[in-house]
Amino acid sequence: MKSNLITKITLCGLMLNGFYASAQKNNLQVDVAKSITKIQPTMYGVFFEDINFAADGGLYAEMIKNRSFEFETPMMGWNEPNSDRHKLNQQSGIANIIQYSQKGTNHNYCRVTINDANGYELINEGFRGMGIKKDLKYNLSLKASKISGNVSKIKIQFIDKNKKVLGETSIVPTSKDWANYTAQLAATATEAKAQIKITFEGSGVIDLDQISLFPEDTWKGRKNGMRADLVQLLYDLKPGFLRFPGGCIVEGKTLALRYQWKKSIGNVEDRETMINRWNTEFAHKPAPDYFQSFGLGFYEYFQLSEDIGAAPLPILSCGMACQFNTGELVPMDQLDPYLQDALDLIEFANGDQTTAWGKVRADMGHPKPFNLKHIGVGNEQWGPDYIERFKVFQKAIKDKYPNITIVSGTGPFPDGDYFDYGMKELKKLNAEIVDEHYYKDPAWFRKNVTRYDNYDRKGPKIFAGEYAAQSVAIASPDNKNNWECAFSEAAFMTGMERNAEVVQLTSYAPLLAHVEGWQWTPDMIWFNNLQSYGTPNYYVQKLFSNNKGTDLINITKDGKPVTGQNDLFASAVKDVNSKEVILKIVNASATAQNASIDVKGAKLDSKGTAIILKGDGINDENSFASPTKISPKESEFKVNGNKVQYDFPAYSVTVLKIKMK
Repeated sequence: MKSNLITKITLCGLMLNGFYASAQKNNLQVDVAKSITKIQPTMYGVFFEDINFAADGGLYAEMIKNRSFEFETPMMGWNEPNSDRHKLNQQSGIANIIQYSQKGTNHNYCRVTINDANGYELINEGFRGMGIKKDLKYNLSLKASKISGNVSKIKIQFIDKNKKVLGETSIVPTSKDWANYTAQLAATATEAKAQIKITFEGSGVIDLDQISLFPEDTWKGRKNGMRADLVQLLYDLKPGFLRFPGGCIVEGKTLALRYQWKKSIGNVEDRETMINRWNTEFAHKPAPDYFQSFGLGFYEYFQLSEDIGAAPLPILSCGMACQFNTGELVPMDQLDPYLQDALDLIEFANGDQTTAWGKVRADMGHPKPFNLKHIGVGNEQWGPDYIERFKVFQKAIKDKYPNITIVSGTGPFPDGDYFDYGMKELKKLNAEIVDEHYYKDPAWFRKNVTRYDNYDRKGPKIFAGEYAAQSVAIASPDNKNNWECAFSEAAFMTGMERNAEVVQLTSYAPLLAHVEGWQWTPDMIWFNNLQSYGTPNYYVQKLFSNNKGTDLINITKDGKPVTGQNDLFASAVKDVNSKEVILKIVNASATAQNASIDVKGAKLDSKGTAIILKGDGINDENSFASPTKISPKESEFKVNGNKVQYDFPAYSVTVLKIKMK
């Protein structure tokens, strides 16, 4: 008995000694009084690119695929189950594409010959189906022209895979001239894989174009607007900026296929459909039906930025096609149209209604300027050709708009000769903000938390414009949004936050991915036709962005930044508006760790709020079945004077918030 008691006391003593040793080992100091630098409002933002069906089939809520018959294969997305191209179809009918013009932006329409209305069906498959919800309403519009015969009605129905009708409406075409018609369907059931079936009453020939369908329930209830659940996820991030229209999509595989912002504004039906550059980029996930309708264009991007409280950050072509593809170059003496596009975009965003492009914006419904402050020249170009072109853009923009901040880039990699050359040359040009990209394994992110510690404080500011930990390898289809990737990114983000004097914009990439239409992994937000969820990486971004504070302060261990000692990573800010001290601490260890935190320079409340993000294991992921498996959980903790004793769980990201008196 006595022996057991001694053993228990000894074990208890060892545990206590271990506890206090751990507490001493992880003794952290926070200096609230000294503000190192201001945290920029743009510190944590979002990067949007139309990859993974992020725009058409995603954020842009259009449900009809190839609504204006302008895809490379004009009937792609449309099926005629009772028709045969090699027969007269007397018991049904047939649709043919009429190419009425090779000029302008809309070249085709669909001519339907109905021989027997009881047999003819025209079906649109949507973007991997159409997600409809019971009792919700959907707004249909189309253009029609009656050519001959007695077609008296166009019937539009939702159907499921068994052709069961899940809602219907009809339109009565009245004119031989092109006319616009609208109708509304109410869904009688919830279905992720619905399709639209179009049938007719009467027989004859009728022309159709711009067949469009949107949920009535869009973001802010805007007609033909954005998908509400996806925008809500962006809004909840409280992003400081929205970068658009993307990365490589800016450049195009060829110059002819680059993104041209002027073609993405004005009336939606006048915007020219174009192949998406991710259409056949990857052999592991070809998407031959991936096109851009540009219904989500530059006006909508600016409007979305405003809606979610983010500064707009457009990126424009600098006359170089994607260097991973053709790398086509515009000759230097033919660069003027590209320069003019940049200058005109600034006028479109900021000009008053007396300016040509300011009037275009006002006529689209936004008389007030969008208050553009940043513009990017090129996506991730590299080498002497980029520097030569950047110089010209820099001069042209600064001569006319000296207050616009220009974002430049150092190529696709965070090191190597491209990067070294780009950074050296951009410093010579007094570049204001340099965009750096890194897609690396999780260990790289933990090892590189000190990356910016020795960057020149008087040199260019940094935009960490694209980053994401890759669980397998860059561009691998097997990458996962697992917990190790997310907490490793969080560790790296403490390093970026500690260096807020240099790092002023950061964004994870890519942002969105359709679970059946993706080309690239990992991605921050996954969605299908009915649902969406944030990954663990999303919640890391949300924790940092929602708690960015206003002023950077020091958190140290033995007088040094907390950059991985005992697998702990930390940064600290204060918020002068909410009067809070905010500590972000990542425990990348397989065991829980206790820390004693001494907070000096402020009187503190007697309790604080802890927001904890953790998984059960490093390979844990969120999913449609468990969308919030890894998501923030809040609890209270005690503050004893100016000291906090806290246990940080294994593999965790924790935000500690304490009110200042």
